[in-house]
Amino acid sequence: MKIVVIGGSGLIGTKLANNLRNLGHEVVAASPSLGVNTITTEGLTEALSGAQVVVDVANSPSFDDKAVLEFFETSGRNLLAAEAAAGVKHHVALSVVGTERLLQSGYFRAKMAQENLIRASKIPYTIVRATQFFEFVNGIAYTATEGQTVRLPSVFVQPIVSDDVATAMVDFTLEAPVNGIVELAGPERLHLDELVRQYLSAIQDTRQVVADVNARYFGAELDDQSLVPSDNARITTTRFSDWLSRSTTLV
Repeated sequence: MKIVVIGGSGLIGTKLANNLRNLGHEVVAASPSLGVNTITTEGLTEALSGAQVVVDVANSPSFDDKAVLEFFETSGRNLLAAEAAAGVKHHVALSVVGTERLLQSGYFRAKMAQENLIRASKIPYTIVRATQFFEFVNGIAYTATEGQTVRLPSVFVQPIVSDDVATAMVDFTLEAPVNGIVELAGPERLHLDELVRQYLSAIQDTRQVVADVNARYFGAELDDQSLVPSDNARITTTRFSDWLSRSTTLV
């Protein structure tokens, strides 16, 4: 098949494109740096010509409330219109577990807007909601830092490594559209504050993590159900401690 990966130069997109190529598929890795822009539509028609499947793993370059909403709405509309014109048979999109529970956050309101555009289109689709990536823990710490203190609620998360996301995305890409949501998560539940504490300790970062019930997650209040998947989620195998050990060894 010809498969177009939107966001094909990013963390997940690069891995996914390589995985699909290794299976013998014709893959177009599409991103602004590669000459395909879903905001301006530059190169979009050419990239989608003859494609059976489009996988959208792109992320907004800005997390500012207004900018992120404009990105996902504009990109979503342009991409879905171009897919309809090209006769694409399956739209696969990467989203986030708990999106509908996190709408106090501008980022998650934007992701919900993206999902709603997909549902409203006539293109068969699969929305893959994944939990937080191991690789994103540093960003979580950064946004929660005040001076030398990192304030986070001690709620459950079930994070996943990007390699496992890319592997699972291959299956969802090649399977029939579900016209709904599937969920993807790592093998263990950890408390968010402890997850970040382990990470900072491993990289010898001296910031102190403080459990704070009132701390927000990208603007959203959390409870123990906010960031964890349903019982029907696909569960992967890589544990955070194993990834952390490998990652810090490489550093």
